[in-house]
Amino acid sequence: MKIYLARHGQTRLNKSHLMQGRSDEPLNETGIAQARGMREKLLRDHPDLRFDAVYASPLQRAVKTASILSGVPEDQIIRDERIIEADFGKYELRPYTLLGPWMTLYWRYPEIFPAPPTVEKVAAIVERIHSFLRELEEKDYDTVLVTCHGGILRSMFGYMEGVKKGYIWRPKPLNCEVRIYESDGGRRQFLAKYSAD
Repeated sequence: MKIYLARHGQTRLNKSHLMQGRSDEPLNETGIAQARGMREKLLRDHPDLRFDAVYASPLQRAVKTASILSGVPEDQIIRDERIIEADFGKYELRPYTLLGPWMTLYWRYPEIFPAPPTVEKVAAIVERIHSFLRELEEKDYDTVLVTCHGGILRSMFGYMEGVKKGYIWRPKPLNCEVRIYESDGGRRQFLAKYSAD
């Protein structure tokens, strides 16, 4: 099974450098252009690309990106609550530069600093993401697309690359970045990475 893991395109909140967790912000014009450009890139390298299933976080920025990347109508995309963005609690919608030391240190170095109160712990993110991916690997798909969020993809990368702590935190995935992995009988490998223009 080939698994395409994608981050959603840019939103107004991304552009404004605000913490965007569960806020259901749509793609902006740049985000839509990023998704369209990424679809062209993928089809240029994989002209016969077709997804047996398309999964997305239930947030509209992920669903819209998934629809553009796959060519599948939004109402046919499988939404899964387990791949929604992290819950940032009281830090939601705060500017990156005004988070305070506790949240700033946690979000940069979660392997060292614990989550502040009201913020979802990395261990909880890892648990729900790994549950989703284990279940996905049991499906009878040849090629699947999963579109979600920057904080969530870090745990997906960790799972697919067999990292003991369960996540790869740095570098963070960029808007509309796509990474392709192969999963075959419990063996997983990284195949390619695409970045938006």
